[in-house]
Amino acid sequence: MRKSFKYPIYPTKSQQSRMERTLDLCRWVYNQTLAYRKDAWEKEGRSTSKYETHNLLPEWKVEKPELIEVHSQVLQNVQERVELAFKAFFRRVKSGEKPGYPRFRGLGWYDSFTYPQSGFKLSFGKLRLSKVGDVKIKLHRPIEGKIKRLTIRRTSTGKWFACFSVEIDDPPKPPWKDGSMVGIDVGLESFATLSNGEKIDNPRFFRSEEKALAKAQRRLSKCEKGTPDRMKALKVVQRIHERIANKRYYFAHQVSHNLVERFGLIAFEDLSITKMLNNHCLAKSISDAAWRMLVTIISYKAESAGSIVVLVDPRNTSQLCSRCGLKVTKSLSDRVHECPQCGLIMDRDENAAINILRLGLQSLPKARSPALQGGE
Repeated sequence: MRKSFKYPIYPTKSQQSRMERTLDLCRWVYNQTLAYRKDAWEKEGRSTSKYETHNLLPEWKVEKPELIEVHSQVLQNVQERVELAFKAFFRRVKSGEKPGYPRFRGLGWYDSFTYPQSGFKLSFGKLRLSKVGDVKIKLHRPIEGKIKRLTIRRTSTGKWFACFSVEIDDPPKPPWKDGSMVGIDVGLESFATLSNGEKIDNPRFFRSEEKALAKAQRRLSKCEKGTPDRMKALKVVQRIHERIANKRYYFAHQVSHNLVERFGLIAFEDLSITKMLNNHCLAKSISDAAWRMLVTIISYKAESAGSIVVLVDPRNTSQLCSRCGLKVTKSLSDRVHECPQCGLIMDRDENAAINILRLGLQSLPKARSPALQGGE
């Protein structure tokens, strides 16, 4: 299996200039590759492969000698990204969506480059990058497995990170422990409610920074475009957005680690977040909660820990009684489940979480939970 390790790097000013130059040249190759494939289809009616575009690189290096400053495999990876963009576009078209056509990258809209196989080496606290030099790196944890590729990424605030993709052996799958199953209902009032009655508070990171962000954006809007003051104001806005994203990311990692350590089976609703964002009254709160991030992180951590994550159909999980199965219609404002048939009274979200666990167990043919037998 593949795993990613991310570390901060601290290039010198000259190294940073070379890395930024590399990003700009990669952006040029990306746009040239996209233009070539677009023209080939519109003018000649033929599709092109990444191998055909790879053969164009020697010609482009003659036309633009600066490309010699970039490792050859890095340039090939740029063309592979164009290939992936087209594959994603056609896949979404076939599925009935209305995706946007792959777009050209403007100045500042290319923030990473990749060494697919070679061109980098780790030694004595330094990361040697081809065409860049020995860059200081902070290895705050050891790298496990065999390194397969390296991606250098620049954040909007000018920080640099090295992301190693490594190949590790599949971990042994430990047996489930008694009671190590849980259904999780995500929400806005509480970030998540577990089928055992536990609740995880919603931290609302964006809401807590909203006033500071609005103030910074007002200052930005008053600055004249192209001035140093506007660049400084823009950095403030970017730092606030980055701070919000980091808080949300670390919170999701903490929650996911806790759940994977405790439970062998974790069931979630398979929510369509994109459609839910069409509700303009709740879109900001839904985006702030970042439920999909939690599910994604738990999924890969569970794979490493030998746990199982299942996604179930979300229809009527909040409406059905978890004891007798009667459908009890509720609005979003109804926070308590009261069943007129069996008399069950409990928190609405906990009732939904129990239903989610039941559906998750049903999706596993041989899985049985004594706690749910007998309608409990």
